[in-house]
Amino acid sequence: MKESFWGVFIILMGIACLFLIYFFQDITTTDEHNFNLMMECTEGAMIDAVDLIAYRDKGIIQIDREKFVENFLRRFAENASLGKKYTISIYDVNEYPPKVSLKVKTHVGGMNFLKSENVSFRLDNKLDAILETPY
Repeated sequence: MKESFWGVFIILMGIACLFLIYFFQDITTTDEHNFNLMMECTEGAMIDAVDLIAYRDKGIIQIDREKFVENFLRRFAENASLGKKYTISIYDVNEYPPKVSLKVKTHVGGMNFLKSENVSFRLDNKLDAILETPY
């Protein structure tokens, strides 16, 4: 009888450990995916938003604000995970010199523990980017 309780205890601990590993893996991969997606989308949108007329006329590199926002949102929406809720906040877009500041909030969760308690998290990723170009 004593050995069977140990067996049940080990099985329950194994299930609890698997649940915790799955839960923290989901949070870690979501955070890493969002940060890399933010970096790539910001870089691509800044390059697409370069104002070529200002570069040809004055020789300065500046970006168009509306074009950057449109390109960033399109790129992010194409590659974002459909199972998550995102809130994108674009704080600062300087046209010259090209600099942007943005934050992406991801709502992760829906885990039910004992007594049907719903646990959810919010992951915040903030990025300040400057467009660097070689001469």
